Amino acid sequence: MRLHRLEIEGFGPFLRRQRIDFDAFADDGVFLIGGRTGAGKSSILDAVCFGLYGNVPRYEGGEKRLRSDHCEPADPTEVVVEFSTVSGRYRVTRSPEYQRPAKRGGGLTKQASAVALEELVGGEWIGRAAREVDVAHALDEILQLNLQQFLQVILLAQGRFARFLLADSRERQSLLRRLFGTGRFEDYQARFDDRRRASEQALGAGRATVVARVEQAEKLVTENALHGADPGKTDADSSVAEESAGSLDERLDAVRRAGARADYRHEQRAQERDQAEAGHRAASAALAAAREERQAQAERDRARAALALLDAAADRIAADRRTLDDARAAEALRHVLSSAERAATASTAAAAAVAGAEAGWQEVAADEDRAGEATSADQLRARASDLTRSSGAWQQAATAEAQLPAHESAVTSAQAEAKGAAAERAEREQERAALPAAIEALTTERDDLRRRADRAADLETAVAAAAARLAGAEEVVARTEERAAAERTVADREQEAAAAFAHAADLRRRREAGMAGELAEALIAGEACSVCGSTEHPAPAAHADPVSAEDVAEATAARERSAEQVRLATSVLAAVDAALAAATARADGRTVEAATAELAATGAEKESAIAARTAAADVERRLAERRATAEGLEAEISALSARHAEAGERLALARQTLASARESAAEARGAFATVAARVADAAARIAAAQSLAMALDERDARADAASAALAEQEEALAASPFDDAAAAGAALRSPADQAVLEERIAAHAAERTKERAILFDLELRTLPDEPIDLAPHEAAEAAARAAWTRAVDEASRAGVTAAQLGSLLESAIAEHARGAAAAEEHETLQRLADTVAGRGANTYRMNLETFVLAAELEEIVAAANLRLADMSSGRYQLQHSDARAARGAASGLGIVVFDAFTGQTRPAQSLSGGETFLGSLALALGLAEVVTARAGGIQLDTLFIDEGFGSLDGETLDVAMRTLDELRAGGRTVGVISHVEAMQEQIPAQITVRATPEGPSVIDA
Repeated sequence: MRLHRLEIEGFGPFLRRQRIDFDAFADDGVFLIGGRTGAGKSSILDAVCFGLYGNVPRYEGGEKRLRSDHCEPADPTEVVVEFSTVSGRYRVTRSPEYQRPAKRGGGLTKQASAVALEELVGGEWIGRAAREVDVAHALDEILQLNLQQFLQVILLAQGRFARFLLADSRERQSLLRRLFGTGRFEDYQARFDDRRRASEQALGAGRATVVARVEQAEKLVTENALHGADPGKTDADSSVAEESAGSLDERLDAVRRAGARADYRHEQRAQERDQAEAGHRAASAALAAAREERQAQAERDRARAALALLDAAADRIAADRRTLDDARAAEALRHVLSSAERAATASTAAAAAVAGAEAGWQEVAADEDRAGEATSADQLRARASDLTRSSGAWQQAATAEAQLPAHESAVTSAQAEAKGAAAERAEREQERAALPAAIEALTTERDDLRRRADRAADLETAVAAAAARLAGAEEVVARTEERAAAERTVADREQEAAAAFAHAADLRRRREAGMAGELAEALIAGEACSVCGSTEHPAPAAHADPVSAEDVAEATAARERSAEQVRLATSVLAAVDAALAAATARADGRTVEAATAELAATGAEKESAIAARTAAADVERRLAERRATAEGLEAEISALSARHAEAGERLALARQTLASARESAAEARGAFATVAARVADAAARIAAAQSLAMALDERDARADAASAALAEQEEALAASPFDDAAAAGAALRSPADQAVLEERIAAHAAERTKERAILFDLELRTLPDEPIDLAPHEAAEAAARAAWTRAVDEASRAGVTAAQLGSLLESAIAEHARGAAAAEEHETLQRLADTVAGRGANTYRMNLETFVLAAELEEIVAAANLRLADMSSGRYQLQHSDARAARGAASGLGIVVFDAFTGQTRPAQSLSGGETFLGSLALALGLAEVVTARAGGIQLDTLFIDEGFGSLDGETLDVAMRTLDELRAGGRTVGVISHVEAMQEQIPAQITVRATPEGPSVIDA
């Protein structure tokens, strides 16, 4: 992956759009991102992370202050990252969620986050995705690195650089798990533990099942007294109670023997049941034969009695037969009789209806109706027709009369509306007249506030300058005190150096003076002197003041250290002098008190100007409201004038309609109080005339029908066996009654035939006249049945007991066999689960995931040592440690440092600041190589480092620079963030981030 271009606007400390062209540094290889502390150097890397992943590592777990604090509500916030991979060149444009001014209604509204991914195809940018989820999926395929991997292999950000080196095993495991995705091994461990627990539960459940089955079987043996005695044993020796105290296998054997005894008992009880069943069958057959004879006696006696009753009912059946014959003859006259009766009833009802209709007509008829003697049906219909024609005209007048209140209400409403429109228009004209003066006053106030607000930018610069002078004055005070302390330190170090020089010179002089005595101490009688060669030593010199070469070397080293301390103290004093001179220049002759007062006064003026800007905006809003009100009043006045004119037109029309309705009603009313009353009177007379005419017609028609029906009835009676209609009517029976009579006659004949046949068969048998006694036979059958029932119960109980014992024994033996196999399988699974989880014999407590990560860590350390050996001149080497952790913690992910100077290993925390930086840089580069290889061999053409260069001395910094120079091999571009001046001198290609006096930062590339 290679970064080409970055654009930042409204993000972090950057307000206006800033652009960085990374391709411009491709020839240099290494470029520096420099600037003062707090200017926003690290925000460049934040923008890269936000553009690619929508996240910023510095804000993990806290408030994501992505939008610049310098932004006004209407200013945009956006980051554009242009990069390329082996799959093509892409551009990501992303903005976070923030508040912006609402387009309507004023106030602020939420601007939703947005992102777009584009690809450069044929020289044109083509959109690939525009939803956050789609862009995230597309970037996963393009980059092949998640955010954690990106921060470890491309962007080495602040706070993450040395974390991996100095972390404990648990923190290092968490980081490696995210990078290498080994969380699945934890799932494997959990699954093995679940299987182990399930197997353990199943094993316990199986054994509990066997014990339960054996206990149930022992309970059955005790309840059914199946203890018995085996050959050669007493009852006490073979009791189940004593056998149950043994092992599970012994208890199973005891139950097996009891089961054999239960089978033998079942066979005996089955034979007894068969014998009792045969006796019961014989007794039942004898009882059935006696009962059949007794039943035949009862049936013979019943048939005799039934035949006697049937003979006694012969006269009643003959009378029923005669009644049925008369009913069938009268049935032929039923229709004629009912027709004549209905016609006479209808004629009587029609005559009564005519009387009622005549009374109704006389009640509503007018004088002219009575004078005309309109009594025939045709005359009545003619009168009704005349009235109908006259009432048509009256109906329209009645409708107009009914609408008079509505017309009067319309006139009143139109008058009120016209009056209201005129009054409201006068009120709006009065409001319009007062607006020009208010608009002029607000315009004057706004112009005055704008003139005051225009000074805000100049005052902002003045405040920044005053703050700089105050900081300079405060620094002058601090640097003055620091310089006095530095002078005292220089004097103390010079005194210490002088004493060290004098001590070293004294020791050297004393050693030279005592050389003869030192040589004399080495002389041995009879051996040659190393100076003169003589074997005799008559007067060797005394060694009164012994000083060794080690003492002189130690004093010389102390003298050199003291001289170095003097040089360091002198350089510190020079640096303090330079800082004091710079602070004095920034203070510009102000004291702290004067600079504080100047800053307060300038700040007050700036706040006043800012307040004036806010007030001017408020006045501008009020002025716009007044102008909008004036425009609205003009529109309302025009609308009210049109409304008044329309109300006048509606009033004239309503008055005309009311006058017309009143005239029409007066003409149609006549002698009645209202037109509606006249229409109602006409309708009543029309209805009465029509009703009387119909009643007269109906009466005549019904009288003719009654005469015809009576003639037909007389003719039918003459041809029937009946004397008159009353006799025929008395003989009539309903179809249901006829069916009952017919059924009764047929049933009597059939019953008599049946009883005679039954009695004939029974009379042929030689049955005794006295009833047969069933008691002896029933007693014998009851006794046989009771014996058989007892035998069946005993046999069933014995069979159930034998079956239950057999089932329990079979189930217990099968479950016992399965438990043995399951125990072996559980033991294997237990050992495997303990091994995966780091338990049991695993003294290192290293689980499967830690074991895999330890192998990855070994590769990372090997890759890191390739660079650390060069950076530390062969002194330091990282080593992967799998030493046992304290207090039973998991082992396998430790890192220690081997020091070639001492030949010992030591913790990474014991390294100095510069050594920690070199070790962290080497480990980070090794981690980057291994993670890159695991991600599919991704080509890394751009790398950023934001950490730790300020802790290096000059020589170590040179080593680090050589390492960075090696990283650019093969076309790689390395960006370094630092404010160290030495790096600014060594790296000519630079990007400078500086804060402007107004507050926002800018980028100079």
